[in-house]
Amino acid sequence: MRRTLRKPRPGKDDAVEMTPAAPLFRIAPALRFRSPHRFAADSHANFGDVRSAGNFIFPVRFLSLKLLRRTSREVGRNFKFAALAAVGLSMLATAASAQLQLAPQPPAKKSESGVKKRQDAKKAATKKNPQKTTTTPSTPSTPKAPAKSEPEVADDPHVDTAYGAYQRGAYGEAFRIALKRAQEKADPKAMTLLGELYASGQGVDRDEQKALDWYKQAADRGDREATFALAMMRMAGRGGPANREEAAKLLAFAARLGSAPAAYNLALLNIEGQLFPRDLGRAAELFRQAADAGNTEAQYALATFYKDGRGVEKNPSEAARLLKAAALADHLDAQVEYAIALFNGTGTPKDEVAAVALLWKAARRGSPIAQNRLARVLATGTGTPKDMAEAMKWHLIAKAGGKGDPMLDEVFASIAAETKAKAEEAAQHWFGGKSSK
Repeated sequence: MRRTLRKPRPGKDDAVEMTPAAPLFRIAPALRFRSPHRFAADSHANFGDVRSAGNFIFPVRFLSLKLLRRTSREVGRNFKFAALAAVGLSMLATAASAQLQLAPQPPAKKSESGVKKRQDAKKAATKKNPQKTTTTPSTPSTPKAPAKSEPEVADDPHVDTAYGAYQRGAYGEAFRIALKRAQEKADPKAMTLLGELYASGQGVDRDEQKALDWYKQAADRGDREATFALAMMRMAGRGGPANREEAAKLLAFAARLGSAPAAYNLALLNIEGQLFPRDLGRAAELFRQAADAGNTEAQYALATFYKDGRGVEKNPSEAARLLKAAALADHLDAQVEYAIALFNGTGTPKDEVAAVALLWKAARRGSPIAQNRLARVLATGTGTPKDMAEAMKWHLIAKAGGKGDPMLDEVFASIAAETKAKAEEAAQHWFGGKSSK
């Protein structure tokens, strides 16, 4: 059953009309899954240079082998002639040695190669000036140490790679990373993400029972977002039988951990007065906790408390401040209420032009109350130029949205047929554009 906060009834000459509050127990669209850290850069960008060097090495080796084969063929062709010449010289030398006594000759010095000479010269230069000259061997004696690779991003506790994949829409990858971290490191944030993926059916088949199990494991380890999500599933009976008492305890625990959505929903339970005794003061405290954390639903609800003096002392200025904060965050109902406060000068300096501008914005977003208020100011020319065709257009749109206005019906009953036709055509164009979206 849908529950709303009670709204005050406007006076006869009061243009303010409160809109329905947010529905009870609305789960925030995003739970936690935020990581302020950037992902590590790829450390393998220099592999292209290594591959390029290999492309030059292969042709050199190929040419060396080709030259060796060509030399061998040339030697083979001339081997026959060289053998015959060697046999003839050997026979002549044997005959001469039998007749002559040759004096022994000292052994000839071995000829030094050019490489040997260069090495000796370098050694001599090193002895003379060892600091200026260093030898560079043609082949290193020990292989180069491999470059240090960056640590794996998945092992860095400060980098949430699972959520990074989740943000990119790579839900399958997010599931695999989160599952590995949950199983190997018992990471509660990974468990919470697994619960969200199973609950929403992203990257894996939807399974509320598994979602409940993962949320429970993360909640048992103190994760506040998992505790809040588990509370909402228990409240709605998703993944198992409903248990409002357990859900309320989980909400209280998550609120103590700093969960703004938990504090907001716990405040609504204090207004409801079924699980807890009805306590508007406690509800106001919880709304304030969530509002200070930036929860727009809580800002709007607390503004209505200050406007009406429920659970807190009546304070129109504080109500206007909270409405402004929520309106700036695009809370539709707060935009309507703050526009009315600006138009009437309630709790804030009167500014009809700013009020009309905000009414235009809320009307285009589909608020029937803003559409009705805009039709009124356009019909009277208050804070904006008078435009009866545009006024009737918004009156027809608001009326179709459930916000009729007998006073405006009387005003538009006597307008010119041409203006009426123009307004009806504009309204039909609006409805056609809305239905095509």
